[in-house]
Amino acid sequence: MSISKTIRLLLICAILASCSHEQSQEITLAETEQISYNFHIRPILSDKCFVCHGPDANKREADLRLDTEAGAYAALKEDPDQYVIKPGSLEESTVYHRITSEDPGELMPPPESNLALTEGEINLIKVWIAEGAKYEPHWAFVKPEKSSPPSVGDWATNEIDQFILKKMQSKGLEPNPEAEPHELIKRASLDLTGLPPSPELLDKYGDFNGDESYENLLDGLMADPGFGEKMAILWMDISRYSDSYGYQDDNIRTQWPYRDWVIHAFNQNMPYDQFITWQLAGDLLPDANKEQILATAFNRNHKYTEEGGVIDEEYRIEYVLDKTNTVSKGLLGITMECAQCHDHKYDPFSQKEYFEMFAFFNNTPEKGYEGDVSVSKPAKTPILWVDQKDLSGVLDFINYADSSKLSISVMGELEEARPTYILDRGVYDAPTTEVEPSTPASIMEFPEDIEKNRLGLAKWMTAKENPLTARVFVNLMWQEVFGQGIVKSAGDFGMQGDLPTHPELLDWLAVDFMENGWNIKRLLKQIMSSSTYRQSARIKQKHLKVDPENLYLSRASRLRLPAENIQDLVLASSGLLVRKLGGPSVKPYMPEGIWEAASSGRGELATYQQDKGDKLYRRGLYNFIKLTVPPPKAIIFDSSNRDRCEVGRTRTNTPLQALVMMNDPMVLEASRVLASKVLADHQTEKAALAAAFKRILCRNITEKESDILTAYYEDQLYRFQEHTDQVKAALEVGEYPLEEKDINSKTAAMMQVIVSMYNLEETITKS
Repeated sequence: MSISKTIRLLLICAILASCSHEQSQEITLAETEQISYNFHIRPILSDKCFVCHGPDANKREADLRLDTEAGAYAALKEDPDQYVIKPGSLEESTVYHRITSEDPGELMPPPESNLALTEGEINLIKVWIAEGAKYEPHWAFVKPEKSSPPSVGDWATNEIDQFILKKMQSKGLEPNPEAEPHELIKRASLDLTGLPPSPELLDKYGDFNGDESYENLLDGLMADPGFGEKMAILWMDISRYSDSYGYQDDNIRTQWPYRDWVIHAFNQNMPYDQFITWQLAGDLLPDANKEQILATAFNRNHKYTEEGGVIDEEYRIEYVLDKTNTVSKGLLGITMECAQCHDHKYDPFSQKEYFEMFAFFNNTPEKGYEGDVSVSKPAKTPILWVDQKDLSGVLDFINYADSSKLSISVMGELEEARPTYILDRGVYDAPTTEVEPSTPASIMEFPEDIEKNRLGLAKWMTAKENPLTARVFVNLMWQEVFGQGIVKSAGDFGMQGDLPTHPELLDWLAVDFMENGWNIKRLLKQIMSSSTYRQSARIKQKHLKVDPENLYLSRASRLRLPAENIQDLVLASSGLLVRKLGGPSVKPYMPEGIWEAASSGRGELATYQQDKGDKLYRRGLYNFIKLTVPPPKAIIFDSSNRDRCEVGRTRTNTPLQALVMMNDPMVLEASRVLASKVLADHQTEKAALAAAFKRILCRNITEKESDILTAYYEDQLYRFQEHTDQVKAALEVGEYPLEEKDINSKTAAMMQVIVSMYNLEETITKS
C-alpha cells in the first residue's frame, strides 16, 4: 500500500527537524519525491546494521541480511508470518518495530553495540518502507550513463558548469565572479606544472587578450615537461614508489627509471587505458618491448625484506597481497583488502573473490627473500636490465649519464601456473580451497573469452562496461584540481565510502572520458576551462554558513600546495631550480643525525651522504625516499610515506610547518640568492622588493604591502648596520656560492624580507 501524502509530509518534516549538521551523509529530500536507497537508506544501514546483518556470513547474526533485497524481504524463520521488511507495510515489517522499540532487549541496534539510530534516520527508514522499500544496486557498481546536462543560465561555459550550477542553485548558492587573470595564471600553472608562473609568463598573458588567451595558456602549460612531473607526484603515491626496500636493513633499490617512464607517459599524453594496461601487464603484450616491461615496475614497488632467517613463502605472499591491494584501491577505488581474512563486512566481496583477484598476481617468479644486505641487489627477480643501447633507443626518456647497466624489478610469468588457494584467516601457511583468477561479480563478471592472467585483468579493467575504472580516475583528477573528489573517499567507492556530491556529473565525465580515447590532457583542460574552475576564491558569509567545505563549488578552493611543490615554488622563484627531467633520486639537506637514528648501521644507506651542486636544487619529486626515514620536511607537509598505496593526502596546519618555512636551509638559501639577484637587477630597494614579491606571490605588490615590507627592510637594514658581525653569519647558509660583493647589510636585510614573503600563507596556497 502507498503512504498518504499527508503522512509522508509529516514524516519528512520530522526528518528535517531532527537532522543535525554532524551527520556524515547529508539528507536532501527537496530534490526527489522518492527516497533513494543508495543515497538515503544504504548509508544508514551500512553504518549501523551491516556489521551483523551484512555480506560477511561468518559474522551474520540470526541468519538475517539487510544488504540484499532477498534477505530483507524474507520471512522470519521462527515466525513465517512475519517479515524482516514488508514493502509498503510498517506494521508487518519487523525491522520497523525493532528500531522503534523501547525495550533494550528488542531494540536494534542493541545498546551494547554502541550504535544508535537518530530520530531522523528512523523516520527516513519509515518513509522508505512505507513507499515500497525499493532496493537499488550500489551506485558505483552500475555502469555509468551519460545523462543530458541540465539547462541553466548563461554562466555555464561547458557541461561541467551545467551540473555544478544546478546543484548550487538547489542549495541556495550562486557562483563567485571570475578570478583575476593573475590568480588564474598562478592557479593553472601550479595545477598543471606544480611550478609558479614566472614574471614573464604573468606579463605575457596579462588580461588574456588576442593570441594570449586562457585556452592557449592551458595548452602551453600542458606542453611543458613539468606537466609530467606534476602528475607523477600523484602516481608515485599510488604506486608506492621509494628508493629503498623498507623493513629492517632498508637498503637501496633502483626503481627510479619507472618514475622516468611515468613522467614520459604523462607528457606524451598516453591514453589512460593504455597507461594502466602497460603497468599491469606490459610484459604479457605480444612482442613486448623494454618500455612495456619497464612499466610493470608499478607492481614491484612494494617493500622487500632483506633480513636473514625469514620464511620465503610468508613474504612472497605478503608481496602478492600488496599488489592485489594496490590495484584494487588505486585503480578500482575499492577496499578489497578487507576481504583477505573473511568476507567483506560492508561490500559484496567474498574472501573467495579476494583470492581470485590475488591469483592474477600469484604467478610471478619473484621470491620472498633473496639474501641479506651484504649480498643484496638493487633490484629483485625478475629483473629488467637496461644498457646504453636501450637509452639511445626505446628507453631514450631515461635520464642516465653513467655507463653501467641499470636493474629494475619488473613483472614476469611462470611457464607453469602456480596454484592459488583461499588462505584461512589470510595466513600464508593455511591454504584451503583452490581458486582460479577472476574478479568480483558485483563489479563486473570476468568474460570467458579473455586470458585469465594480468593482461586479461587489464582488459576487464579498461572495458567500457566496467563501472569503476573511469569513474575512479576522473574523480582523482577532480581531486587534484579542486582538492576533494566528487567522491571524497577517493580510495573507497564502496558501501562505507562517501556518496558523490554530483553523481550525474561524475558519470557524465567518466563516459565522456572513455568516449574521447581516455585522453588525460583533454579531461584536465575540460575541467580547467569551466566557469566552475575559473571562479574567485573569495569567501562570503553565506559560503561558510551553507557550504563550509565548498562541496558545491560556489567558489574556488583555497588549498595549500603539496609538499613537493612547496619546495619547487621556493627553488623556482629564487632562480635556483635545476630543470633537469628525470634521473636518479637526490639527497638534499637533511637534519643531522635523523637518518642514522633509524638505520641498522649496515648497507649502502647506513649513513646519509648529502648530494652537492645541482643535485641540491632538483624538484621535490626527485628527493630520495628511504622508507624507514621518509623526508622529514615532506612528511611535516603531509606527503605520503610511500610504504603503501595512497590516493589522497591530508592537509594539516601545525607549528612545525611554520618552523620549516622559517628555518629550513633551502628556504634561507633561496632567500639569500634571490636577495642578491633583485638588488643587482634594480636601482632601488623598493623596486627590488616589488620584483621579489612578484616572483614569489605571482602578482604585483600593492602600495600598502610595499610600505609594510619597505619598513621591515629598513628595520632589518638598521639591525645589520648596527651589528655588522651578524651579516656574514646570516648569509652563510646553503652551499650555493656566496660572493664577496654580496656580503653586506643590504643583502642580509633583503634576505630577511624575502624569508617573510616565503612565510606568507598566500605564497604556498593555490587560489
